Amino acid sequence: MLIVTTNEIPGFRILAVQGEVMGLTVRSRDAASSWVAGFRAIGGGEIPEFTQMLYEARMQVMGRMVDEAQRRGANAIIAMRFDASEIATQWTEICAYGTAVVVEAIPAGQEGATPQSADLARQAQQHDGRFAPPADVPPVRPDAPMPFGMPPER
Repeated sequence: MLIVTTNEIPGFRILAVQGEVMGLTVRSRDAASSWVAGFRAIGGGEIPEFTQMLYEARMQVMGRMVDEAQRRGANAIIAMRFDASEIATQWTEICAYGTAVVVEAIPAGQEGATPQSADLARQAQQHDGRFAPPADVPPVRPDAPMPFGMPPER
């Protein structure tokens, strides 16, 4: 899955827009981490306990966003953003969102091609014309649950 913060991907054509996708989590701070972080804040600088919590939350919401995009048949997400807010000073909401799209790499020799897109276009020809994810990315199961308990689209 190719994920970018821009509205276009250099070297790729957008063939279809599959809609907005998002991943969401709400995290609470445990008392021990908050207590330790409070002492660290007195001296200033980074608070590793909260940094780790936010990093893990961002990875989780990115995964949920990618799962939703894959269920819709997308192979890329454009205009990706993060949003975070506090809820009642005890919880933090983290959201990742973007637009799921189907893209095609522009082959070498065509206007707009980049070295990356030319290489991916060559690889796609070897995979029946499909933009293939890296080998270490498992496919999304057709019976995978939808986010927020929503029924799968048919």
